[in-house]
Order: sequence, then C-alpha cells, then structure tokens
Amino acid sequence: MHIHPKITPVYQTSVFKFEDLTELELYFGEPGSRYLYSRNGNPNSDELAEKVNALEGGAGAIATGSGMAAILASLLACCQAGDHVLCAADIYGGSSSLLNQELSRLGISVSYVPFEQLYDLAPFVQPTTRLLLCETLSNPLLRVADLRRLAGVCHGLGLKLVVDNTFASPILTRPLALGADLVLHSVTKYLSGHSDVTAGAVVAADAAVAARLKQIGVLFGLTLSPMESWLAVRGLKTLRLRMREHSHNALAVAEFLQRQPAVRAVYYPGLPDHPQHELAREQGAGLFGGMLSILLADDVNVVNRFIRACQGFPFAPSLAGVDSSLSYPLGTSHRSLTPEQQQELGITVGLVRLSVGIEPVEALLADLEQVLKGL
Repeated sequence: MHIHPKITPVYQTSVFKFEDLTELELYFGEPGSRYLYSRNGNPNSDELAEKVNALEGGAGAIATGSGMAAILASLLACCQAGDHVLCAADIYGGSSSLLNQELSRLGISVSYVPFEQLYDLAPFVQPTTRLLLCETLSNPLLRVADLRRLAGVCHGLGLKLVVDNTFASPILTRPLALGADLVLHSVTKYLSGHSDVTAGAVVAADAAVAARLKQIGVLFGLTLSPMESWLAVRGLKTLRLRMREHSHNALAVAEFLQRQPAVRAVYYPGLPDHPQHELAREQGAGLFGGMLSILLADDVNVVNRFIRACQGFPFAPSLAGVDSSLSYPLGTSHRSLTPEQQQELGITVGLVRLSVGIEPVEALLADLEQVLKGL
C-alpha cells in the first residue's frame, strides 16, 4: 500500500535505522540523503527551516529550540573569541543579556549604538568588529531601521548585518532582499502564531554561512524537536492572512488610543506622526504589524489598574499570538538593563506593550474604552 500524506507526519523519533554499514557510509558520503539522529536533522525541523528559508529568500536556514538559540547561532556563525560586535541600543532585552552576560564570558565583546547613530557606525568600529545586530522593528518602542541603508553602511565597513525580523515577519519585510547577511526569528511569535510553540530560525544569504549555522546547531545541540517543528509549519500556513489582520487591528487600536486623554503617547509605525512612518510603509509593503506600545502615567498604581481591567489584553509577557495580550517591558523583557539604560531608551514605569491579535477589532476597542474610562 502506497501512502502519500498531504501533510508531513510527525517523525517523533530520536534516531533512524540503517540496514548495514554501506548505508551508514552513504549517510556521510551524501549529506542530506538520509537521517541518523534527530539532533543532526529530522524531516520536521528540516521542513520548517526550508519553509522559513523560502519566505526570507535565503541560501539556507536552521530551525532552533528558541529565539534565543537563533540569536546565539547567528552570532557564533560570525564571531569567535576576541571579536567585537555592535548592537543597536534598541534591542530585545534577552539579546543584550546574552551579549553582556554570556558571550562576553566567551571573549566576544559588545558596544551599543544609539538609534540616532545607527548610520554612522565608524566611531564604534574596532579592528575586530564583525557585525551589527539590530531589529527591523525595535522592541518595545517600534523604531524602524532603514535596512537597505544600514546594509550599505555595514558592508562599507566590512561588517555583516544581522537582523532580528521577529516583529515584522517576512510578510512585511525581507531583510536579505535589502542587503542583510543573516535574518533571525523567534518562531515562537508570528511565524508559529498560536502561543503553543517555543522555537527559532536563522536564515543566511550565503550558502557557506548556512552550512556553518548547521554545524553550530548540531554541535551546540540547538536543534528543534519534531513536534514543535510540525506545529510551527502548521502555523506558517496562515501567516500571510494573520499578518494582514494583526496589522489591520493594530492600526485601529493605535488610532483609537491616540485620541485617549489617559494615553500620553502611542508608538506605532502605522501612525502618520511616527518618525519613520514612510520608511515603515515602504519596507512593510503598506502593513505595519501587530505590535505597539503606549505610555500611561509613570505611576505603578495607574499601570496596575490598566492591567487588571484589561479583559481582551491579558498580561502575558510574550507576543504575536492570534489572541491579544499585553506586556510590561520595564518588569519583563528589559528588566536586566540598568536604570540609566532604561531611561535612555524611554522604557519607563508607564510604558505598556500591546500585542494586537486577530479578534474582531470592535471587541478590542470596546475593552480598551472601558479600561481607560476607569483610569
């Protein structure tokens, strides 16, 4: 009986069988022709990597056990002990913690570049500088990097550009097409999209770098499990539809919040008064994503009342699920920064980040309206 499943089954196995030594030698002689051990490769994790690679237009990709593993793999693919990296100051707190606490211990040093100086990197470059790490849309203040311009600056200085594209997704922006060398995702977020997977992915523009990523993934044990891979592939199938709804809803929410007296500021690139609005429109093909942040009074009591009253936006410190949620950068994602760094970045007591889902937007607006009336 021939079985031809439309959907790839879950290969929930840690190891694969060989007939004899001849077949074992074929495994090593013809890479990719067979499977041996799921840390080295599995049909499900390979399928996910191939699909993310296709979405980003890369030369090769790996799937990893988390977004943090994707960041680690990206940096290790380009750096060794004694090297120096540049990192945008506006970055996910986990990225800066990895650089500060762990990679520094391994002899890789870091300098942070304020957003205003991203296109003037020469003063920050050292003889051992290898790359710049930045985000397409920054976490949590939604600043937008001009990736084409940034790639030109980096390459002019002999640096690689590594872009965390988690907030945008390849539906909005494809960094490799704009000149980036590596693009990474927390697949946990938009790519999977249902808050039921922890995963990451890295895509390389160059095949040799992609092979290096593969080696790092195998030897460091960063590999994603078969079941998580299968769930992420299933989530990818609706990514294009979801991103349109996330973007539609977030714009409506941002416009509503901008009119509310209790909201001191709204950070969303889809608003015409956002400093990088036109750039975001160009890079996002008219979509601006589902993430936004708002500034309430810098008063813990006010923020707590807002969080407790939100029914449509439960306090769940992650993002990008089909269901809306909110997070508190000062106490979660950017908690490890010094008070001075938090202040410089504008991450204050009153800053709340919203991940706008794909629910009927009228319900989200009604919920926010009743919350804000009570502040």
